[in-house]
Amino acid sequence: MPELHPDRLFSSDETQRMIARRLFAQVESLPIISPHGHTDPAWFAENNHFADPASLLIIPDHYIFRMLHSQGVQLESLGVPTNDGSPVEQDARKIWRLFAEHYYLFRGAPTKMWMDWVLSFVFGITDALNVETADRIFDRISECLEKDEFRPRAMFDQFNIEVLATTESPNDTLSHHKTILESSWNGRVVTAYRPDPVVDPEYEGFNDNINRLSELTGEDAHSWQGYLAAHRKRRDFFKSMGATSTDHGHPTAQTENLAPAEAEKLYVKVLSGKCTAADAEQFRAQMLTEMARMSLDDCLVMQIHPGSFRNHSANLFERFGRDKGADIPAPTNYVHALKPMLDKFGHEPGLTVILFTLDETSYAREIAPLAGVYPALRLGPAWWFHDSPEGMRRFREQTTETAGFYNTVGFNDDTRAFLSIPARHDVARRMDCAFLAQLVADHRLSEDEATEVAVDLAYTLAKKAYKL
Repeated sequence: MPELHPDRLFSSDETQRMIARRLFAQVESLPIISPHGHTDPAWFAENNHFADPASLLIIPDHYIFRMLHSQGVQLESLGVPTNDGSPVEQDARKIWRLFAEHYYLFRGAPTKMWMDWVLSFVFGITDALNVETADRIFDRISECLEKDEFRPRAMFDQFNIEVLATTESPNDTLSHHKTILESSWNGRVVTAYRPDPVVDPEYEGFNDNINRLSELTGEDAHSWQGYLAAHRKRRDFFKSMGATSTDHGHPTAQTENLAPAEAEKLYVKVLSGKCTAADAEQFRAQMLTEMARMSLDDCLVMQIHPGSFRNHSANLFERFGRDKGADIPAPTNYVHALKPMLDKFGHEPGLTVILFTLDETSYAREIAPLAGVYPALRLGPAWWFHDSPEGMRRFREQTTETAGFYNTVGFNDDTRAFLSIPARHDVARRMDCAFLAQLVADHRLSEDEATEVAVDLAYTLAKKAYKL
């Protein structure tokens, strides 16, 4: 592959490009704060060698197999495990060859930019990935993965990751996090409390999940007060294992503020298995407010990730389960949806709620103005479908005029693909420097001010917002 250009993502305008270079030089080597993501804590607990290029770079990454599936490549042929255990491709080299054959599909997409960075900077590969080079690159990566410097903890340190957050269900025992904490390794890997399986009545196995929550906490989670007490216990446990945040992947941003008797009545209906879709939505909405109430007590930062029609493909969900690239952005309302919670807690100085969106039309119309009013609100970065250079630019253009930089929380990579973490932060830092360079060139900021902002966006804001 051609050497990655040192000015990639900077403006073609010479004045802006020179400013961006100087800004980037101040942030390029800063430690990585990765406050929200979905990497596997077992990697860092066990610290085993990664098995092969396919299981490391392809099988965990739904950005990759989403694109391939859209072009007719079967997930089975990529080694993605099925729900029923039916056979899938096990030959890592065949999977890699298939990926290489279709690598051209990613031209212009952020996935290629991230993968090119990984191949070049992590593995020292200079060949372009294609059918002719697939085996040679596979062998090079395989050779690297046998070395101790390519074990998970060593790469964590080499990537200069200061802290990495994973995301777990309340019913997770966090055994891998316990192993990490008890080890002699100094790497900081923390968890985040993701209560969706026991908050969303439409989540598969919801009642079984409630049963398990009762077992883990010793609380009767089938009563409303016992259920809330069970959450508090699990949140305390997650905090003891390093958690500083919660995460809520609701379909919408709807909140409620029901009286206790109404909430209890709704919970009884939810557990009966006879609740309607409207009941399920109201319960999720009430639980966002309850989670905000608990965050005031235990100081966990609250993240709301709404607006995804998850598992849109019934076929893929039935065959492969959740998180297989079949999630679709949906229009999302924040102004009316968040008002019940904000009426109750929006001006509380001890609460931090970080808002994300997949609905870019809401940037300037809703979420930036809301964050410009309520002290409890902060804006998460361009997320998921929009964590591209173009998406990052649109985010800054549409939110800065209302919310400024300091009502945002820097960048988080939100990835399952471990090696893409530094690649994604590289892109984010470059795009922020390019945006700031234009402000300097237009005489809207001094370069000294832009340098301070660049450091804050790359490092300080995420560390502060997530209490890391």
